[in-house]
Amino acid sequence: MKISKMGWILSFVLIGLLSFPVLPPAHAADAKVLKISHQWPSGTADKGDFRARIAHKFAQEVEKRTNGSLKFEIYPAGSLMKAKQQFDAMERGALDMSVFPLAYQGGKIPMVNITLMPALITSYEQGLRWKTAPIGAELSKELDKHGVRIVTWVWQAGGNVSRDKPILNPADVSGLKVRGAGKSIEVMLKAAGGAIVSIPSSEGYSAMQSGVADAMWTSSASLISYRLYEVAKHVTTAQNKSFWFMFEPLLMAKSTYDSLTPEQQKIVTEVGASLDSFAMKSAKEDDILVADVYAKAGVAVHDMDEVAFTKWRKIAKESAWKEYATKVKDGKRLMDLAISVK
Repeated sequence: MKISKMGWILSFVLIGLLSFPVLPPAHAADAKVLKISHQWPSGTADKGDFRARIAHKFAQEVEKRTNGSLKFEIYPAGSLMKAKQQFDAMERGALDMSVFPLAYQGGKIPMVNITLMPALITSYEQGLRWKTAPIGAELSKELDKHGVRIVTWVWQAGGNVSRDKPILNPADVSGLKVRGAGKSIEVMLKAAGGAIVSIPSSEGYSAMQSGVADAMWTSSASLISYRLYEVAKHVTTAQNKSFWFMFEPLLMAKSTYDSLTPEQQKIVTEVGASLDSFAMKSAKEDDILVADVYAKAGVAVHDMDEVAFTKWRKIAKESAWKEYATKVKDGKRLMDLAISVK
């Protein structure tokens, strides 16, 4: 069969077209998916534990501002990995981001125990001022050594729940099994006569229910989110005074950050910083909400006063502050830098 000249040309063009792959639109081809893991109960940008909401708000705004070139998968409640595994995963590049209580890493990075030093931080405003103070620069530098960056500064005050009696003064913990959340708090509680139970807040309900712990300190948000009012008879809130302020920032693996384009890095930094104020406002609201939630559940509500706080600060200085200053590398200088932030 003879093929016309025109037929040969058409055949050649068709073969040429088929030899090239069909490419997806540039938008889809360039999209980069980042994983955010955290231990808090599932939420949305508008509802739920505010630390879970931070993850959603960050993801939505960054995706919007990058026109979809960055997308996110959020894994709440330790569904991707357990709470205390998340920092190590970011350090080795196996996880992109986490809302992470930094003192959980205090065993491997002693310097970060200062981020849950009892009676050191006394207000959210003071905690946020670390961001632009020398102590904040030291903290960021230490995390950078371990391949992690701070994206949003999140401080959360907390109180305690107990099974049998109110805990307001140091003498109240004598002989009790107590959870403090970090090494520095544990040092102080041990000095007050408590026996230490080291667990993440996500395991607090079962520990209180079973009697593994008689009392536990945790953030106001966790006091609510983990429904500890179901297993407690007393709560001491943070709405007046508290020796318990924990740094629970939104973190990003440095390897992930370095893989982004300069424009994406700029957006990540700006969106992260824009959520600092949301974190502070939400944390303050939770401190007040705790009293209402627990009262409605029939739990006796107590508030720490200045007299009790002064007793805790005295024992904190004699135990946790002293141990950090003498046993952590450069500890005294770091404590002095932190104390200088008013």
